[in-house]
Amino acid sequence: MTVVIAQSDADIERCLPAMLALRPHLTPEKALEQIRFQQANENFVLAFVEVMRHADDSSEPAPAVVGYRYMTLLYSGKTLYIDDLSTLPSARGKGYASTLLDFVIDQARQKGCQCVSLDSGQNPARYDAHRLYLNKRFNIASHHFKLDL
Repeated sequence: MTVVIAQSDADIERCLPAMLALRPHLTPEKALEQIRFQQANENFVLAFVEVMRHADDSSEPAPAVVGYRYMTLLYSGKTLYIDDLSTLPSARGKGYASTLLDFVIDQARQKGCQCVSLDSGQNPARYDAHRLYLNKRFNIASHHFKLDL
């Protein structure tokens, strides 16, 4: 199992099933468009777990993905912010999200970040994810407030 940075449209398309499991309000076309925009304009990085079952099959969906960006904030300094971390329902419990978190934490250290942060929904469907974050030594540091316009 390796972690690969998605760079081509084909790579991103392999990530879409796992991404849409977390973001069902997006269509595949809209997600591809938005990811491309964020990569070009907002320091967004999309990475995925590569589990090759057949040497000639590089079109198989990625079992898990992480989307993140680098930013500098007054309260936390240089920060790696995780926008999305998602695993296909059929691939959960196999350590893919843990592998992606380890990868992202290592990337943050290499870039000299002071922290890695993320927001996560507060409902029973997210409790397994919360356990993973706590096991990786993340702390619940704040409430996230949002005003829809």
